[in-house]
Amino acid sequence: MTSLDPRAPLVLDTRELGRRPGSQREVSLTVPAPKDLGIDVLGVAEGSPVELDLRLEAVMEGVLVTGTVSADLDGECARCLEPLHEQIVGDIQELYVYDEHQTPHDEDDEVSRLEGDLIDLEPQLRDAVVLELPFQPMCRPDCPGLCPECGARLAEDPDHAHDEPIDPRWAGLADLNEQLGQELDQHPEHKHD
Repeated sequence: MTSLDPRAPLVLDTRELGRRPGSQREVSLTVPAPKDLGIDVLGVAEGSPVELDLRLEAVMEGVLVTGTVSADLDGECARCLEPLHEQIVGDIQELYVYDEHQTPHDEDDEVSRLEGDLIDLEPQLRDAVVLELPFQPMCRPDCPGLCPECGARLAEDPDHAHDEPIDPRWAGLADLNEQLGQELDQHPEHKHD
């Protein structure tokens, strides 16, 4: 009894390999991206096309799947929050082990396994995409980001500046100085030359 749906887009049937080591077949398909394929700031939109070019090869222990995955990424720059649109290409290489070749420790080691003649590509697709994503995606390598005080995009205004902030430890003296200045303006007789 298998829990995989053979009609699911990321489930492949390996029956025609016939468990004969050396037999292989090429598979090219376009599938809709599963939900949450990526990281918080960059990923593949759910349902958008993901292209898989794979080779399935029967080996003694199971079926070796190798190939590439490509998809369009959408997200935002980690520094300035501008929209990003990129293409990603990742590699897939995974051995799916036949039931009779599995050992008790395989479950602990998260070994991929065939369920009957079916293999589930989704975990390997996720790994292939996420491993290719930049840790901090940026619109350009030298993106200056946003002004920490007001949020202005520094790339659009490279001369952007604010008055020098007052050190909070001296803020009380600045207030006192301002009060003294106001008093002197109100009572000019107290001014010393």
